[in-house]
Amino acid sequence: MSDSRTPAIGRYGLWSAGLRDPDPARAAELAETAAELEELGYGALWLGGSSGVEHAAPLIAATSSITVATGILSIWQYEAGDAAARQAALEAAHPGRFLLGIGVSHARLVEQYKRPYAAMTAYLDALDAAGAPADQRVLAALGPRMLELARDRSAGAHPYLVTVEHTAEARATLGEGPLLAPEFTVVLESDPTRARETAREMLAFYLTLPNYTGNWLRLGFDEDDLADGGSDRLVDALFGWGDEERVRQRIDAFLDAGADHVAVQVLSSGEDGSGLPREQWRRLAEALKPAGH
Repeated sequence: MSDSRTPAIGRYGLWSAGLRDPDPARAAELAETAAELEELGYGALWLGGSSGVEHAAPLIAATSSITVATGILSIWQYEAGDAAARQAALEAAHPGRFLLGIGVSHARLVEQYKRPYAAMTAYLDALDAAGAPADQRVLAALGPRMLELARDRSAGAHPYLVTVEHTAEARATLGEGPLLAPEFTVVLESDPTRARETAREMLAFYLTLPNYTGNWLRLGFDEDDLADGGSDRLVDALFGWGDEERVRQRIDAFLDAGADHVAVQVLSSGEDGSGLPREQWRRLAEALKPAGH
């Protein structure tokens, strides 16, 4: 472990694939959006998809204090030495503003995918050899072995598409010290049919990925829950929907279960999560303000 420390990320952050758009024509829009999200009080921005350090750099430059994290950088797509060098340069320019989230991705998405645990261990070895600080990275961990690796060789874990029960189990595995920052997807829609339809539009892809379906089966769901787009029981466990107050209660349930921080992904009806639902982000920020503010 180096003399550095894990970036402060607060209790609430935003997870968004749209914030990592590499199109130069959108750079000004993304920078302005990041500055507004910082002003709204979010503690961290998690860049969805397979994001690299280079995607975080312009958002950090456009803001003054908010942490920007990769959620996640795929170990198959980014060479460890290069990632470490980019991280070091970003840390030198903007100390304490970047958190490296790394994960093994999925066999369906990666041609060379094999032995994910061994591959992650080797990647961490390479990061260590390159001088990358262990306390400035988190692992996209779902199962017990990867959570233990996150505990032992990083600042903590950033699980995706999980339940409150998973968070409680992850905290038990990690112990009290490491960071636990689950992603949680919400839909600001009070009509159950419309809310669940929006959730299922996103869930359909993840129902094809064994890393996720296996995790849900470990948590007590069954094959019927995974059929036909996902049962209401599965959808309601994985997604928070309703008005702002109900959604805040669902988010805070993760904190009560042991999370230090919740990376909230906001879905809007008819979108796939890759856009910038700025009005919903504003509404959510207002709902997440401490009482009396």
